[in-house]
Amino acid sequence: MKADIKDSTDIKLFVDQFYGKIQQDDLLGPIFGAVIKDWGPHLEKIYQFWNAVLFGVQGFKGNPFARHAPLPISQEHFDRWLILFRETIDAGFEGERAIDVKTRAEIMSVMFVSKLDHMRANPGYKIL
Repeated sequence: MKADIKDSTDIKLFVDQFYGKIQQDDLLGPIFGAVIKDWGPHLEKIYQFWNAVLFGVQGFKGNPFARHAPLPISQEHFDRWLILFRETIDAGFEGERAIDVKTRAEIMSVMFVSKLDHMRANPGYKIL
């Protein structure tokens, strides 16, 4: 039986595994690789993000949408991102928090795609 996500050590584990998959992925790897030259700081930011989302830990600062908006991404990319994310969580964890993190990723994906579509349909749109 797998354990649930319980702390920042588990977050680091799934984030590292997930972004390892991203870097090797034919669709997503080149997009991330074009903008991330040093994965260390990026991963640290992602650890902080999920720690804030899952456990309410202060420390994350940033606007994830603003960082992703300039990238050449669409529904297809988010679909692949979610497949890899779910695979990663399901391979290592089960339980209430594991379900929660997948649900939150799905919500984030829908929100990002919606905002990207709106932004691209309205060229004067400003990201706050």
